[in-house]
Amino acid sequence: MSAPPLRIHPDDDVAVALTPLDAGEHVHIGDVELTLREAIPAAHKLSLRAIAAGEAVRKYGESIGRASAAIPAGSWVHTHNLATGLGQSAAYDFSGDTPAPATNDSDQTFLGYQRADGEVGIRNEVWVIPTVGCVNTTAQRLCAAARERFDDRAIDGIHTFPHPYGCSQLGDDHRLTQRFLAGLVHHPNAGAVLVLGLGCENNNLAEFRAALGPVDPQRVAFLDAQDPDDEIAAGLEALAPLVDHAADAIRSPVPLGALRVGLKCGGSDAFSGITANAVVGVLSDRLCAAGGTSVLTEVPEMFGAEHLLMARARDRGVFDATVALVEDFKRYFTRHGQPVYENPSPGNKDGGISTLEEKSLGCTQKGGTGPVVDVLAIGQRPQRSGLHLLDGPGNDMVAITGLAAAGCHLVLFTTGRGTPLGGPVPTLKISSNSDLAAHKAHWIDFDAGRLLAGDTDLPALGEELLDLVLTTAGGRPARNESNGYREIAIFKDGVTL
Repeated sequence: MSAPPLRIHPDDDVAVALTPLDAGEHVHIGDVELTLREAIPAAHKLSLRAIAAGEAVRKYGESIGRASAAIPAGSWVHTHNLATGLGQSAAYDFSGDTPAPATNDSDQTFLGYQRADGEVGIRNEVWVIPTVGCVNTTAQRLCAAARERFDDRAIDGIHTFPHPYGCSQLGDDHRLTQRFLAGLVHHPNAGAVLVLGLGCENNNLAEFRAALGPVDPQRVAFLDAQDPDDEIAAGLEALAPLVDHAADAIRSPVPLGALRVGLKCGGSDAFSGITANAVVGVLSDRLCAAGGTSVLTEVPEMFGAEHLLMARARDRGVFDATVALVEDFKRYFTRHGQPVYENPSPGNKDGGISTLEEKSLGCTQKGGTGPVVDVLAIGQRPQRSGLHLLDGPGNDMVAITGLAAAGCHLVLFTTGRGTPLGGPVPTLKISSNSDLAAHKAHWIDFDAGRLLAGDTDLPALGEELLDLVLTTAGGRPARNESNGYREIAIFKDGVTL
């Protein structure tokens, strides 16, 4: 027997099929009764009333586009009869009606590493950071040798993060590469860092050290591969005191409010905004109420829902910064002659998402309901507790790297279709549906699809996810860590020499 479709908001013109529905099937959705004109795939939309061509179609209580053709009641609503209603720009007004921040005197803790500079880490790893792609393989060989040499030391691992940049870049691209890499060097999950250069690159050690700012010499060392006769031997020699320094750290109880969590989605389906993103939103509110920090990125996947985030800006300055964040990213598209709203992806559409505003209204659920307290540039770290918006694209690897560079201790990554990837920090995968959680159990850390079965509720799943976050912060490996998926990708916009 089919489950009844879900009407998310009482003003919605569509409902979501929780299971596949057959043509001719009679369904009851609240006070609406209708007979389906055609089959509706799971997670896809059906019309609850007749919708005229050109009329706005509502889901989540908001417009998700306009009907591109007349849609009779009981019809499948998707890309064949629904198109985006978004334009190239929009006007925004500051209401000043910001939601009051919730507070919660939580006594919850996790076992973290207290750093000398007052920061807290949830891993105690040693990182080798290449300044340029030319030394990627050198860094990988060095890490392999170091794992053998220092396998008896009490650290959580030795890792490097290859990337193709650091030379032949100009202007903003050069600075962006430095900001991404500097964010990783300063990351508190690294108990110690060796910065590995080549010696002739644009992002040479002298240039990078100026961009990096002050560092603790016990924690950070530098080596140019061109200088010694044997760069692997020299690298091992440089790593020895760094490993010793990191090995001195021990875990101790740290308040929940010290945690910074990145919020990301990828391979979304139409269940994502109902289950996984909504559960993450509960956790974000819970964390921020306890004095913690959450960071929401993927600016293009705010388009169509940005007005809801702007309405939550804590003051006029944050509102103006949010407007600039959105409009600047639109100009990035138009500057390259590309359509602003060329989204969702093929996988999103297969999963029932028809337009960018529908995707964005689901995506931004991850940010919960609390005030937006600040807007961050790439590489900038939060300076206050609460929900932050971070500049960056929707691309999964670039966004995760941006969240890590912003100092997020871990990333909550929601998905409806699944992905094995992981960034430099623990990347917890949260499935929007239980079929994915069962099919890819070695990828998925948390099944939010259980919400659809009706045997649990949103607050309970939010608390369960918080427990998982705390145990992960305390050392439990995320699936990406167990599987060895640790990649970075750096945003690039301009010329390569």
